[in-house]
Amino acid sequence: MNKGPIGIFDSGIGGTSIWREINRVLPYESTIYLADSKNAPYGEKSKEQILQLSIKNVELLLQKGCKLIVVACNTATTNAIKELRERYHVPMIGIEPAIKPAALNSKTKTVGVLATKGTLSSALFNNTSEIHANGIKVLDQVGTGLVEQIEKGEVNTAKTRELLQNYLKPMLSQGMDQLVLGCTHYPYLIPLIKEILPENISIIDSGEGVARHTKNVLQLNNLLAGPDGESNSHQFFTNGDVNVLRFFLKDVSVPYEAQFLNF
Repeated sequence: MNKGPIGIFDSGIGGTSIWREINRVLPYESTIYLADSKNAPYGEKSKEQILQLSIKNVELLLQKGCKLIVVACNTATTNAIKELRERYHVPMIGIEPAIKPAALNSKTKTVGVLATKGTLSSALFNNTSEIHANGIKVLDQVGTGLVEQIEKGEVNTAKTRELLQNYLKPMLSQGMDQLVLGCTHYPYLIPLIKEILPENISIIDSGEGVARHTKNVLQLNNLLAGPDGESNSHQFFTNGDVNVLRFFLKDVSVPYEAQFLNF
């Protein structure tokens, strides 16, 4: 039994969508979340910049006693997870676009992936696509500007809708029947996406799978906190606008603290 917190970081508030799933699957665990909003989006940065930002985040989470790190950012995972695992001895959970279930479930053999430039151009993403999407047409679309809109709290606005329509309509016209959300910010756009896409299009994100995998890794390493959840806690830190972070947590039912931290 290990009462240390699970550490989670993302290039902003997007990874809170992963935090929600982790908290649902592992309600007895404590968590510490870092929103590196000051440096969002990671998707437009070089591999070296993404690695250095990821190292900075991991170092802070380890200083705070985290027993496991969830890299709740597709871009950071696809560009830095290998180096992070080589550098640190705590378990590292990565996240990448859920190509496999989309490919398995596609009837039209056409899958759309909406993600950042940094994710779509990475070697890890391309390797995953080659392995799991054999015989499947994968339509890559960079979601330029979407992370910035979400980081401002402008989720359901005319500009965000226009961006989504520009990105989704071409994929739809090419026969897409599965849409993979390849950025942890994007689940917050699902209500808007559903208004744009027909009902028969499946929307897939990685949150539930990451949470289940996190539980399995904790079990394998004897790191589970156990059922005494009375003493668990949830801390959220952002180096951006704390009010935006709180806006995205406003419906969270468990006690938590959200505050600004310059990291």
